[in-house]
Amino acid sequence: MAQFVDWDLAAATAAALGKSGPAVSYEEAAAAVTDLRGLADEATEHVSSFTGLRTKLLAPPVRIVDRRDWAATNIEGLRQVIQPLAERLAGGKQPGPITSAIGSRFTGVQAGTVLAYLSGKVLGQYEVFSADPGQLLLVAPNIVEAERRLGAEPRDFRLWVCLHEVTHRVQFTAVPWMRGYFLGEVGAFVDASQLNQDQLAERLRRGIGALADVVRDPNSKISVLDLVQTPGQRAVLDRLTALMTVLEGHAEFVMDGVGPEVVPSVEEIRAKFNRRRESTANPLDRVLRKLLGVDVKMRQYAEGRKFVHAVVERVGMDGFNKIWQSPLTIPRLDELGDPDAWVVRVLGASALSRSVAVPPVAQAATAPSPAASPAKAGVVEVPPAPVPTLPEPVEAASAEAGVAEPTEVAGLTAEEATATPPVTTATTTVEPVNEAEPAAKADEGDEGDGTQEQPAKPDAIG
Repeated sequence: MAQFVDWDLAAATAAALGKSGPAVSYEEAAAAVTDLRGLADEATEHVSSFTGLRTKLLAPPVRIVDRRDWAATNIEGLRQVIQPLAERLAGGKQPGPITSAIGSRFTGVQAGTVLAYLSGKVLGQYEVFSADPGQLLLVAPNIVEAERRLGAEPRDFRLWVCLHEVTHRVQFTAVPWMRGYFLGEVGAFVDASQLNQDQLAERLRRGIGALADVVRDPNSKISVLDLVQTPGQRAVLDRLTALMTVLEGHAEFVMDGVGPEVVPSVEEIRAKFNRRRESTANPLDRVLRKLLGVDVKMRQYAEGRKFVHAVVERVGMDGFNKIWQSPLTIPRLDELGDPDAWVVRVLGASALSRSVAVPPVAQAATAPSPAASPAKAGVVEVPPAPVPTLPEPVEAASAEAGVAEPTEVAGLTAEEATATPPVTTATTTVEPVNEAEPAAKADEGDEGDGTQEQPAKPDAIG
């Protein structure tokens, strides 16, 4: 079967263009790999205690990867998701010989170039495309490089990063419908992109013009999604944006809210990290960040964290956890700026009469006061959401508010909706470092088989 993207070329391009990692000794590389594994385990306990969420799906162990392996893992995930979607978009027609010979290579180089750039930026990721329910990746060279640039205490910074990424793993393993819903929305986004050749040509012309605007105007808010999306895709993108903003904001809230008793220098790290996020001196880097939507991601962190903080302040962590009950209880895009509207829709107006003491959200360039743990009263079992249903206040308002019927929720089949997943605990297995081949070097890869990383050679771990 012909390919629409040359994925092998994408992987080779990402490996060739990816940056080398920081210079470290053999011992430092091995220690970083071992440390991150152990801290991911520790973070799992802190996240469960703070959020009250229990995992219901078995998750694979954490993978400590270098930049090349991060890119390769994401390419494999994209291959599994995009190839079927591209075939569906093409209406079952195979690409012609020219498209197969040239077009697939061109898109392969494009994909590899983007992932090469991102591979030097990402500290960690919960990757959901290539495996069910997903896999937790920690990019060791980027974490080491970031902690050095920030002058942060290594253990504190590594645990802080682990808290964020482990929260994402808990979101997808404690909420069994999450992955199916997310992938369903991605499919819906592709389905809404049907264009004929004339429409596609016009969109490309507008895209080139918008690209020129981005280069000329550093303050432009155009991203790749703005260049390619159709009107039908905007509604899907609004739902995806709302979901991702909540997921990122929740992780941000947790990583700071666990508090200084777990990460003693959390306030200093947050202040430095916010300044790092805001300062991008390289003009080319600024353009790439805007085009790839990295700046949108940064806004999601801030906006989502404010939403989560506001809801927890009003109804406590137990009330906030109603957000995971079904796809219909995820906030709409307009509710992210109006937390009270979400509370009224999902929990009812009477819920606003309660309030929980939560320290204020830190501004972008200042350190937050660590939030008190609102979940200490007990652990909350998140319902597996058989058929997407809503609490009584939402049902009463659904017709007026325009809530979709359960059958309209993307990504949920009847079997998935009624299945009750086994209740298991996600663990991260700490494996011994291979003494013969310590620590992972980016040029050679440390996780080829997905089970054990080799420590890096003395010059780099990424």
